Amino acid sequence: MGDFVARAEATVRAPRRTVWRVLTSNGAHPEIMFGAEVRSDWRLGSPITWSGEWEGRSFEDHGRVIELEDREEPWRIVLTHFSPLTGLPDEPDNYHTLRFELEETAGGTRVTLDQDNNPTREAAEHSQRNWAQMLAGVKAVAERDA
Repeated sequence: MGDFVARAEATVRAPRRTVWRVLTSNGAHPEIMFGAEVRSDWRLGSPITWSGEWEGRSFEDHGRVIELEDREEPWRIVLTHFSPLTGLPDEPDNYHTLRFELEETAGGTRVTLDQDNNPTREAAEHSQRNWAQMLAGVKAVAERDA
């Protein structure tokens, strides 16, 4: 297992519930996850898949919802994530944990995403850039919807 954590953050000019809805909605947005189609029922323990195409290659990443904090106001969801595009075997040691936390701010919502299990600092930096791009897409969709 890797010891390096990738962190991406975005400040979104939209209410937390709007950002939550964008993060936990099925379907595809061209701006998010390379336009991947997301499928889940968003309940604790439920599977989640992201399917699409990246650089001409089809992919179907998958994981599970392992933590969900949305009782009164949605603020945290934790998912496992595995991508076959890594070329690694589909084994628990090769999964990442994605922790999304939403903090209400004066101007909207601060979203923080941590991804664990990166084997090197360079791998964490690569993941950070990808997740920052994904959160920029979430920001675009949520601000448009707000």
